[in-house]
Amino acid sequence: MTNKNISPEIIWDFGTAYELFISLHVLLEPEYFGIRPSYAASVRARIPATERKLLEEMYPLLGVPLKWLSTLPAPKDAITALWALKQIPPAQRMLTLQQVNEPCDYEEKELQEKHVKLNEILLRVANERKWQPEDTEFLLKTFGKKHAFKKDYIERALDWWSRPEELGEGFLSVLQAYYQEFFEEEEKRIEPVLRAGLEHAQALASTVSFEELFTELSQGLQFGEEMTASKFIIAPAFWTTPLVFFEKINRDTMLLTFGARPADMSVIPGEIVPDALVRSLKALADPTRLKILRYLTNESLTPSEIARRLQLRPPTVTHHLKELRLAGLVEFSLMHEENRYTIRKQALNAVYENLNSFLQGELIKEPA
Repeated sequence: MTNKNISPEIIWDFGTAYELFISLHVLLEPEYFGIRPSYAASVRARIPATERKLLEEMYPLLGVPLKWLSTLPAPKDAITALWALKQIPPAQRMLTLQQVNEPCDYEEKELQEKHVKLNEILLRVANERKWQPEDTEFLLKTFGKKHAFKKDYIERALDWWSRPEELGEGFLSVLQAYYQEFFEEEEKRIEPVLRAGLEHAQALASTVSFEELFTELSQGLQFGEEMTASKFIIAPAFWTTPLVFFEKINRDTMLLTFGARPADMSVIPGEIVPDALVRSLKALADPTRLKILRYLTNESLTPSEIARRLQLRPPTVTHHLKELRLAGLVEFSLMHEENRYTIRKQALNAVYENLNSFLQGELIKEPA
C-alpha cells in the first residue's frame, strides 16, 4: 500500500494445490506450526522409505513455491500441480519452484536479503553441479539456528541440489507418493473448509477497511509501509492456521495465504479437541507468558522492553511471544523499527467461552 487512503486491489484465489505443498511443509516442521509431532511423523511414515529419505534430506533448502502455485490454471488442485510439475524438464523443476523466497509469517528486511542470497547459491550450485564450503557456512549461519539444522544436514541438501536432474525426478516422486498415501483423502476433507474460509473473507472485505481485513485474516498481524503493494492475491490455507504466508510476487503484487481452519476443528482428522483451544490453554499455562499478557493488557511493548521488565534474555522473550502469537492471543505491528505487541482481548475472551463450549459439547466460536 503506497497510500493509506487508497486500498489495494484484492484478487481472490483458491486452490488445494497451495495446501499440497503447505501441508507437507508443516509436516516436516510440526512444532513450529503447533502440530503434534507424533501425528506428523505418522503421516510422513506413509511415504515410501526412498522418497521419505530424499524429502527429509532436502528439506533444509525446501520452501513453499507460492509464486509458482499462483500461476497454475483452474481448478488449481493437487492433480493440476502434479501435472504442471511433470511438464517441466527434470533439471529445471526445483529451480522453477525455488524462484521465490521461503515464505513465513513475517521477515525483517535483513532476512529477506538472506533468502535472496540463498536463491543465488542454489542457482549456482545447480548450474555448476557442485557447492563450495562457504555455501555451507552461509546456510548454517543464516538458517541453522532457527531450524536446528546441522552442518552435515545442510551438506546433504546441497548434494541434492548439485544433481538437479535427479533431484527434479525425485521430488516429483515424493509429491506423487505423498498425494497417493495421504493428500488425496485430505484434499476432500479440507476443500469445503477452504471454500467456506474464502467466502467468509470475501464477505468481511465488503464491510471493513483493508487494514482491518488483513489484521482479521492474519489473526493479529498489522504491517507497515514497507509491505507496499497495489494488488493483493489472497487465498485460504488450512494447515498453517493461524499464521499467514505472504510473498512479493512482483513490484506491485503481494500474495497472502491466510489460515482458514475454524476454531472448532483440529488439523488431525477425527480429533475432537480443537487445535486452537489446546494452543491457547498451553500458552496460558506458563507463568512467564501470563506476565507478558498482563503487561500487554495496559500498553503495547517491544520484545526488548518486555525482556527488561522480566529480566530475561530477548531470545527467551521472543520464544514466549511466538507461542502467544501461535495461539492468536497477541497482535503485533510491523509499522515500527522493532515489532510492538498488543494483547488481543477478544481472543482471550474467546478462550474462556470456547473452553466452556467444548466442555458443554457446544459449537466453539471464532474470536469477534
